[in-house]
Amino acid sequence: MSKMNLPNKLTMLRLALVPVVMVLLMLPMIPWQIAYGVGVVLFALTSLTDMLDGKIARKYNLITNFGKFMDPVADKFMVIGTLMALLFRMVNPAVYGLAYGNLFKVLFFISVVVIVFRELAITSLRLVLVNSTGTVVAAKMLGKIKTVSQIACICMLMIEPLLDELITLLAGDWFAAGVYPISLALIAVMTVFTLLSGFDYIKGAWGSISTDW
Repeated sequence: MSKMNLPNKLTMLRLALVPVVMVLLMLPMIPWQIAYGVGVVLFALTSLTDMLDGKIARKYNLITNFGKFMDPVADKFMVIGTLMALLFRMVNPAVYGLAYGNLFKVLFFISVVVIVFRELAITSLRLVLVNSTGTVVAAKMLGKIKTVSQIACICMLMIEPLLDELITLLAGDWFAAGVYPISLALIAVMTVFTLLSGFDYIKGAWGSISTDW
């Protein structure tokens, strides 16, 4: 039995760190400021393994079918797990909703639902391709952009409230308290790229699917 190469080890490390980030964000006894501060660092480090495993695999010719399949799967676990944990945290009105009422939470919830359904559909399609044709389709450029936009959005969802808290602490009440325009913009961006990459993947893979029963 061959040993797992370094890129695949990084992929599995990314999977292992997902529950750590989720637990940190979801534990109610941890103040949200600490949870977000430590959480964004851990999430950024987890995301870094996504960049490293691909670069190492390409540079040293360590690309495997396991890596091509598990790398996007690990991304899905990382993104969806963290989004779910953040959605859970949003029940705390002190963090989100001060300026928008429930609008921010509703928009974020819709975005998370879109992402979850997209990822379930594409993962199912990947499994069909593997079982019917033996084809393992690596991530396309739109898929990579989608992942980057999701990572950026998740990071900003933790960073922007911390910045807002810091400004409020230093300057007192200010006109933009509780307003997170960058997070809102990135929620829209990641939702658009999630849909576009899903349609692109389905379009490219549809011809390879066997419809014979």
